Amino acid sequence: MSLQRILTDRIAATGPITLADYMSEALLHPTHGYYTTRDPLGSAGDFTTAPEISQMFGELIGLSLAQSWLDQGAPAAITLAELGPGRGTLMADILRATARVPGFHAALQIVLIEASPTLRTLQAATLQGHAPRWLDSVHDLPDQPLYLVANEFFDALPVHQYQRDGDRWRERMVGVEGDRLRMGLGPATPQPALAHRLEDTHQDEIVEVCPSASPVIDTVSARLRDHGGAALIIDYGDWRSLGDTLQALKAHQVADPLTDPGTADLTTHVDFEALTQASNCPFTRVTPQGVFLERLGITQRAQALAETLHDAPLEAHVAAHRRLTHPAEMGNLFKVLGLYPQGATPPPGLEP
Repeated sequence: MSLQRILTDRIAATGPITLADYMSEALLHPTHGYYTTRDPLGSAGDFTTAPEISQMFGELIGLSLAQSWLDQGAPAAITLAELGPGRGTLMADILRATARVPGFHAALQIVLIEASPTLRTLQAATLQGHAPRWLDSVHDLPDQPLYLVANEFFDALPVHQYQRDGDRWRERMVGVEGDRLRMGLGPATPQPALAHRLEDTHQDEIVEVCPSASPVIDTVSARLRDHGGAALIIDYGDWRSLGDTLQALKAHQVADPLTDPGTADLTTHVDFEALTQASNCPFTRVTPQGVFLERLGITQRAQALAETLHDAPLEAHVAAHRRLTHPAEMGNLFKVLGLYPQGATPPPGLEP
């Protein structure tokens, strides 16, 4: 039985479900979920992330985290963690770039937070020889200094969508029309948590809320507050959520989010303001990815790598640099937020 049939039967029996419920089923259903059943990355998949575009991205992330470690006195036992590590490419690039930082590798324990059995297998192959440890939740992270990266993790967390109706809000719900899934609206109700959004929204505008993001930030920032470290969060989005940003990608093309659930990637833009509100420690300014990478020296690194390249490989390398940094590509759409302990300096590339 397809996931679409499972969901239409459920909705027919018990009524419409929230968008958050729908996203959870579509992405993480045990036997039909998008992430639980496939490798979604690369040219053969449905989307490509920054680490798959160029090694430079992971190298600079790694050096930023390693410098934070040095700036905080090079603690002897640390956790190097990634949320949603994909194929393990980003972590592999981080480890390669930091191999020459004295004492860093000897101090670290690699931890990967990953829900997908398929991706865990790929990560094990990519990181063979590094002995990563997999955890199901950030709540299980060790109580020690934490150096963490989350690249395109928060955009895949389920969201609720609320449409303004006067001084109340109507939640957007997934229902059934015939044998197809359709979006509809629930009743108008007060939403005290959205009271502040009455100041900057108008009738029928949509606000997205991601309840599962705050506990992640709460836990990570508490580790940084209590034990030290740094966290880098990279994702597309902006300071405050506004509008319907739900999108589905299938074979690198935009698809209908409600058609054939479990066969396409579902994401929404990240509300960075909401992330900072959940933090127990200082955070940096939200910074465009292109600016962050340029501050870390990506152009100089690109020029050094280009010296040994010619023809098609050189053209691909130049295109990768542009894609990561140019304002018209990933440079402005993607943002970077840093978390760090009280009294420490922000991670390199970011400002307080």
